[in-house]
Amino acid sequence: MASEEKSVSVQGQIPRAIFVEDVESFMKKPENSDARAVLKTLDEQHNKYKFMDYNLATKRARLLNQIPDIKSSLDIVTHMKSKKAGAKPLSTQFRLSDNLYVKAKVPPTEKVCLWLGANVMLEYTLEAADELLQKNLTAAAESLEQVEEDLSFIRDQTTTVEVNMARVYNWDVKRKQALNPTAPAAVTS
Repeated sequence: MASEEKSVSVQGQIPRAIFVEDVESFMKKPENSDARAVLKTLDEQHNKYKFMDYNLATKRARLLNQIPDIKSSLDIVTHMKSKKAGAKPLSTQFRLSDNLYVKAKVPPTEKVCLWLGANVMLEYTLEAADELLQKNLTAAAESLEQVEEDLSFIRDQTTTVEVNMARVYNWDVKRKQALNPTAPAAVTS
């Protein structure tokens, strides 16, 4: 079908929906002989866009939660770097669970442990931890920006497919009315 052209978005992976300007000539193409088949194909394309939208929205939500955590870890590492020169222990509170904290004194240190995910924790020097967290923050921010662009593009494509579906459906109704002029007109609400 012509509306599933192989051009892709700037984002690189999302197919672009083609707007059907002239429904009459579009429906005269050999692959578009049946309006129901065309509507089914458009509906499948619409569902694919909705699926991509859901996945991107989930990724966006994960990134929006991840960025503050990275910033918080980066602030802690920066604070520890500033306090490492002093011989005085750092007084702090550790979060054990959502509403449970414990007081602790941390002696000056050159190393810190970071959770990497999947139950993996590694020890880093303060400088290496700072560098890693800066890199992760930059990557997460860039990824969030790309996801936002992709979401906007997907929503535009979804709208285009919805308009195409409405136009093909209306064309089919008018065609059927022209073939059977004695039939009552369809009621629109």
